[in-house]
Amino acid sequence: MGPAASLAGRNIGQDFNPNEKWRMYHGEKVPGFPAHPHRGFETVTVVTKGVVDHSDSIGAAGRFGFGDVQWMTAGKGVQHCEMFPLLHKDKENPLELFQIWLNLPKANKMVAPHFAMLWSDAIPIFVSKDDSGKSTQVKVIAGKIENAKAPDPAPNSWAANANNEVAIWTIKMEPGAQWKLPTASASVNRSLYFYEGNSIAVEEKNFTSHQAVELHAEQEVILKNGNTESYLLLLQGKPIGEPVVQHGPFVMNTTAEIQQAMNEYRQTEFGGWPWGSYEHVHEREKTRFAKYPDSQEEFKPLS
Repeated sequence: MGPAASLAGRNIGQDFNPNEKWRMYHGEKVPGFPAHPHRGFETVTVVTKGVVDHSDSIGAAGRFGFGDVQWMTAGKGVQHCEMFPLLHKDKENPLELFQIWLNLPKANKMVAPHFAMLWSDAIPIFVSKDDSGKSTQVKVIAGKIENAKAPDPAPNSWAANANNEVAIWTIKMEPGAQWKLPTASASVNRSLYFYEGNSIAVEEKNFTSHQAVELHAEQEVILKNGNTESYLLLLQGKPIGEPVVQHGPFVMNTTAEIQQAMNEYRQTEFGGWPWGSYEHVHEREKTRFAKYPDSQEEFKPLS
């Protein structure tokens, strides 16, 4: 399920050239990110196009995509691989995803790892129509808008406390649509990333795609879309207010804790690796699925 093309000239293991039509990332046979450790934070992986194969050191696994979201709490330490198998032989295999790193407060940095799948059909969509009948659709992955409340986040997440006002929304606007962003508390950090479309105006200031803007969350903001369909990602939350020290895949509060994480990973590999390959992928015929550490499984159609 790797590319049917020569890999000659590519920096295998570190293939990130943005000028290429496709990339291997850290994969050697299949594109993706072979087994690697995390500690001290969460990954929220939002796949808007294509599929991702997940496997980890606590025995969880899955194939997800087409709007699904995987929420993984690394806590005291976990290894996982995230591979991008090319399932289709007769057509292209596009992939688009966002991976949000959500910090854990000091009190929860060493909790047991947790794995959850938020299937696309379980994530609510808030729909607003402006005075011209143009619609804006918001997929509420975390947080809420009016009666559209996201599925419960991981239990030890900063997002698990509604008072922290964590929100992860993907926004789709019809050409010419207008939408007023709901306000939040003044202490909330809020950013808006415009990732697809021709143009959009944020409070009359024009932006082109692949630009981000930081907003005052307590102030009303009017979004006015241009003449094509547009897509945005909104991220917000109250700051934890604790020191942050990051080294690669470890996010802790002190340098000493980073050193401890590195030493423990060398000694334990955070539970080892139970799969046959560090870039493990599931069978081509497998549907979307989630296998949890307690061996429970869920299955969904492939698309």
